[in-house]
Amino acid sequence: MSTIGVLYEHPVWFNPLFAELDRRGLAYERIDAARLLFSPGPERRFGLVFNRMSPSATLRGAGHAIFSTRHYLARLALHGVPTVNGFDAFSLETSKVAQLALVASLGLRAPRTRIINRADLAPEAAEGLRFPVLIKPNVGGSGAGIRRFEAPDALRVAAERGEIDLGLDHTGLVQESLPPRGGHIVRVEVLDGRLLYAIKIYPRTDAGFNLCPADICQAPAAGEKPPASGSAEACPAEAPKLGLRIEGYRPPKHVIQDVLSIARAGRLDLGGIEYLVDDRDGRVYYYDVNALSNFVTDAAKLVGFDPFVTLVDYLEARLEARAA
Repeated sequence: MSTIGVLYEHPVWFNPLFAELDRRGLAYERIDAARLLFSPGPERRFGLVFNRMSPSATLRGAGHAIFSTRHYLARLALHGVPTVNGFDAFSLETSKVAQLALVASLGLRAPRTRIINRADLAPEAAEGLRFPVLIKPNVGGSGAGIRRFEAPDALRVAAERGEIDLGLDHTGLVQESLPPRGGHIVRVEVLDGRLLYAIKIYPRTDAGFNLCPADICQAPAAGEKPPASGSAEACPAEAPKLGLRIEGYRPPKHVIQDVLSIARAGRLDLGGIEYLVDDRDGRVYYYDVNALSNFVTDAAKLVGFDPFVTLVDYLEARLEARAA
């Protein structure tokens, strides 16, 4: 079995991956996560499965694929099929609660957060937190559904009017919004237990939260049409078109160690961990763990190499190890 199965849903995000696989002549098969059909028995087609499913599929009318992907990955694990970002990693990807619990278990800082399973509990959950606060659906992706409230009264009114959506699993986070020092957050990409690269992202203050900073993707504003590809986000080649500034960056050694610890504990073969330095106390806070890494646009210019080449090196090595 020398074929790689690539499980994915977004129509354009992974074209660079497919192009690199084609360039090397590696055998692979695209598996549409939105149209899964499989048996519960052993997998005999693939020597390796690469999971590229995103929780932001809900933005593209494919939220059902999140649940079937969990079942598919569980089946692969039970039958011993090597999987990149398998069941454990995807379970972490699709639960912000699990991500924060993992960070806390490692003794690392995260923004103060309370968990709710009813939207009308949000005002009570916010008591004792410092405003502004964010309300985040537990199953997120590309900032889907995040809302910011500047004061308790605004949160109370929104809850009373039924304007708070907790998302697919009816579980939400009420979380303090931290002011990032220097006006930027940092995303650190890891692969196979090592640092791949890191970038600073300077978000626009009016960009909202429907943002995928790792590859400079932004959901269209109200009234705008999605791009011709039919995707829910646009990924322009140049950040200035969205008013975003992105820079290559080398995090401090202790941050790299923290990030690798998170990836290792979360069983991420590949992923991006985001953090910021709170401008009020100068401390590092980890707030997002992503198993899905789209990689930054124009990586060769920003970080000095093409991460898709390094990624396919890794996939090829995993496949060869399986064959051996």
